[in-house]
Amino acid sequence: MNRTHSIFTALLCLLLVVSSTGCAPAAPPTPAPTPIPTLEGWTLTWHDEFDGEQIDRTNWTYDIGGHGWGNGEMQYYTDRPENARLENGFLVIEARQEKYGGSYYTSARLKSEGLREFQYGRLEARLKVPEGKGFWPAFWMLGSNFKQVGWPDCGEIDIMEYLGKEPDLILGTLHGPGYSGALGISKWNRQTYNIADDFHTFAIEWDKNQITWFYDGEAYHTVTREDVGSRPWVFDQPFFFIINLAVGGTLGGMVSPQTVFPAQYLVDYVRVYEKQP
Repeated sequence: MNRTHSIFTALLCLLLVVSSTGCAPAAPPTPAPTPIPTLEGWTLTWHDEFDGEQIDRTNWTYDIGGHGWGNGEMQYYTDRPENARLENGFLVIEARQEKYGGSYYTSARLKSEGLREFQYGRLEARLKVPEGKGFWPAFWMLGSNFKQVGWPDCGEIDIMEYLGKEPDLILGTLHGPGYSGALGISKWNRQTYNIADDFHTFAIEWDKNQITWFYDGEAYHTVTREDVGSRPWVFDQPFFFIINLAVGGTLGGMVSPQTVFPAQYLVDYVRVYEKQP
């Protein structure tokens, strides 16, 4: 038997063994869910990782309607899966160009009002905002007494606002009685890149005396009781989350003809931590 025939015979035998024993290469295992990292000095007290098949209605409800509640926005907020759903471990809020409810755009605005409300701690989300002039995604909070006292007496904490017309800019703002709207205590945080290109982490650390804003782990804005002066500090009560994607409006600006629809605002998680003693 020559060498070539020997090699061929050996390979044939190996193939027969594999076939008869089912020893085909194993498929790679499904990766385990990424564990939530611990933060030194903090205890995780609530979170939504958006890993299920449907939005958790024990955590979130919807604002529904058009006109942006005084902001001049152009979308109609719905509770349809076309505008808000879970996909691949993300909450997807999708703005669509379509006629609906008297508006020419649709989107979604989720809130935890009456379901999950928080006072103090580290409140954080990992987000990917959509690109395009006219988009105005936000991650923010209102005081739980909103329906009783109205705005701005309830207080508002804008953890993140992004303007598609200024793609390198995010805003962190505090609103209250006497310092609301254009008088809100705000900080512009510019980057050297388009923020919409990737996910980023936005957070506040909030205690009875001050609120500090963070972008990708770096503090960039702090407001204290002393900063509001003689005006009321209304941040000694529970607040609820709002996550929305507005189209147009007083801050979002006009929608460019080059703005692409549908557009998606992705939320990887929302987490709340309590400061350890």
